[in-house]
Amino acid sequence: MTASPEAVAMATVAAHAAADKLAANVIVLDVSEQLVITDCFVIASADNERQVSSIVDEVEDKLREAGHKPVRREGAREGRWTLLDYVDVVIHVLHEEEREFYALERLWKDCPVIDVPGLDTPVIATGGDEEAESSDDE
Repeated sequence: MTASPEAVAMATVAAHAAADKLAANVIVLDVSEQLVITDCFVIASADNERQVSSIVDEVEDKLREAGHKPVRREGAREGRWTLLDYVDVVIHVLHEEEREFYALERLWKDCPVIDVPGLDTPVIATGGDEEAESSDDE
């Protein structure tokens, strides 16, 4: 089972909205094989709390324009990590420090990355990459 076309379309809108507000390392993961409750994660990071809030607002605006409303919004008050739950898509906008600490990409490393046209897909560090990189130098 893979993510539904509707979920991928929503995730694409969210990813582009985040990128429009200068989110860093925007990535979309197909978590449908691992989770029953959602199809896609969109993960994006920002340098500061104000930018986290700005990205979240833009994502909500663009998804609202596309006819979608979140069923849940968490963490917006703190401005360090906001989660937007659209059932089929869950969007995580994190302060860069939280993103490094919680390493969601490593937790979900077995899930395929969905290529979003027009966005550069970041390279996901899975924990063993440092050894592979160092062996290339020898």
